[in-house]
Amino acid sequence: MLTLSNGHQCLYLTASGALGYDGLGWPWEKALIPLGLHDPWLFTSITKTLTWEPRIGNLRWHKPWDCVRRIPNGAVNAVGLTNPGFRWWMDTVAPRVNAGKLPPLIVSIDGTDHSFARSMARELDHIKVVGVEINFSCPNTPDGIRCSVDDVIRVIGAIRPGCRHPLIAKLSVVHDAELIVPALRGQVEAIDINSVPWDLVFPGQPSPLAKFGGGAVSGRTAQGLTWEYLRRLVSIGDMPVIGPSVWDYPDINSLLGMGACAISFGSIFLHDPTAPTRYVRQHKEDSRVGITCFRFNASRPGR
Repeated sequence: MLTLSNGHQCLYLTASGALGYDGLGWPWEKALIPLGLHDPWLFTSITKTLTWEPRIGNLRWHKPWDCVRRIPNGAVNAVGLTNPGFRWWMDTVAPRVNAGKLPPLIVSIDGTDHSFARSMARELDHIKVVGVEINFSCPNTPDGIRCSVDDVIRVIGAIRPGCRHPLIAKLSVVHDAELIVPALRGQVEAIDINSVPWDLVFPGQPSPLAKFGGGAVSGRTAQGLTWEYLRRLVSIGDMPVIGPSVWDYPDINSLLGMGACAISFGSIFLHDPTAPTRYVRQHKEDSRVGITCFRFNASRPGR
């Protein structure tokens, strides 16, 4: 269980953008709520990453599949930082947050510019979100933004003193875990792991999204890298780490067995929007009756 300094506890989260900007989902997911097939209130949702100004990115709503593709056991996407901007979110979504009309939300903000990130974090002080995620890794863009360790430390240092909400750092498997975890200790309350650049998962193989720089891979196909990075982060110390890349139900207990403090559902929503709700309901029931379901012996490193 991830327990934040404001008292919020969560075991099941959604990856940034999996359920849109409000935690209820994209239109095709919201349509499933009245049927009971999708229950957004089971999750603490992380919004799609917001930038200070609106960002066009690669997504075009009249042809969304141009920058998102399913692949066997996962997905590759180059949506990038497409978003309507922080002011739009504050005007459109924040009032519903403060009115208690939405599931618990963690707002994800772009961490590539410390002044804009600081401004967004401070404005969020008056909004009843449960946390702020700083996105330091966006491989789903043509230039493949991956902030350096020094960049991460500088931005967190600029944000932390003036932000009342718990901070979560969103990192890439390319970030040096051994350098970054000690530097973030006491500054952030958890680490989230981003999807993986195509060329790291499929070196030398052409991406279906090559025109966008290759995109980023998520789902079971990315587990070899994201789960190994999780093990590295956990083995370093006591920084809580959110387990990524859930694809099948047994993945939940596998990740918990590796030392993850909570579980994040991402591209599985794209593959089957009803699966996360089914998995969480089943896991809650199995936990109630004392059933465990490990895929393999994933004992916590260093223990």
